[in-house]
Amino acid sequence: MKHRIIVLGAGYTGAVAAGRLARRLHRDDVAITLVNAEPDFVERVRLHQLAAGQDLRPRPLGEMFAGTGVELRLARVTGVDADRRTVTVEDADGGAGELEYDTLVYALGSGWSDQGVPGAAEHAHELASRPGALRLRERLAGLDAGQAVAVVGGGLTGLEATAEIAQARPDLAVALVTRGGLGDWLSDRGRAHLRKVFGGLGVTVHEHAAVTAVGADRVTTADGRTVPAAVTVWTTGFAVHPIARATTLETGATGQIVVDGTMRSVSHPDVYAIGDAAMATGPGGRPLRMSCATGVPTAWQAADAIAARLTGGKLPSTPLRYFNQCVSLGRGEGLIQYVTADDRSVRAALTGRFAAVYKELVCKGAAWGVAHPTLGLPVRRRRVVREAARTGRAVGTAA
Repeated sequence: MKHRIIVLGAGYTGAVAAGRLARRLHRDDVAITLVNAEPDFVERVRLHQLAAGQDLRPRPLGEMFAGTGVELRLARVTGVDADRRTVTVEDADGGAGELEYDTLVYALGSGWSDQGVPGAAEHAHELASRPGALRLRERLAGLDAGQAVAVVGGGLTGLEATAEIAQARPDLAVALVTRGGLGDWLSDRGRAHLRKVFGGLGVTVHEHAAVTAVGADRVTTADGRTVPAAVTVWTTGFAVHPIARATTLETGATGQIVVDGTMRSVSHPDVYAIGDAAMATGPGGRPLRMSCATGVPTAWQAADAIAARLTGGKLPSTPLRYFNQCVSLGRGEGLIQYVTADDRSVRAALTGRFAAVYKELVCKGAAWGVAHPTLGLPVRRRRVVREAARTGRAVGTAA
């Protein structure tokens, strides 16, 4: 009987993990199923571009995984029973089904969070999903010259969305509202460049302004400021998919699955969590932030660990660390902030056109890796020499 591996979610992390497992393991010994609600891979790091009116290249998952040995199941995950090792799904036609697994890779990721701020859910637009970006795109296209757009949240997503919208629609009054100082985690060089770019784009920045309410035409801050907003874009952070918290898997306060250094659940050894769904730690025991820069390395780590455990190979020991933060500031400007292994900014930073090209290459490289799931090294597929610990039954022979 083949070892059944189910990967939940085909974002960057899930798609990369499925492809890497297909490269690592012999298809006679494993059945890999990738479950995703949508038929296309979504370049989440480019959703601010989509919202600003640019068209993104379609990437059908069926074409990407054709001939790889990975079976694509288009369905919405409705539940996970980690004790029975089953996943319940709902197909597009409304039909329900149950999938059994021997190994589960949980990569359902995250969505937007209104942070409990009154009016945010009713009036703000999110950029954490393709449908959300398309709704924002339509709303922005309908604005008249001079109308106000307020982007709430001064993290990487907020900075990129602000610059993209301001560049695409210079006729609008674009403002950024941030709880802290503008780019206060950046180096002096990085902050100076950010202020220069925003100034050139005509962006109004409201610093140290925690938003306490969102209305149909404004946002209100804790210190009593009112910022006009015909459209409010909400980028204050993400919330993980709620399914994990409803299971017997050990999760943290954020709802993320607690994992060890190989991305394996500390409570259920046949479950691996990657990307935003995982409560993973980096150098110094600091939690890894939700980002593509975190997600893809965790996918590599989990896939390599699964393959090693099934084939009797050596477990991966590569530490998860950061090198830089890449920020696009419209189509012609960028900022590459170099950081320590635990994600603290250092003095060095790249700016300007070169940084924009650098960021574009990073985005294209990530998309290429997902779109070509079984290309690259290593290409040798190893035979499974032992089943999961619960059976102890060998399958096949070593290659």
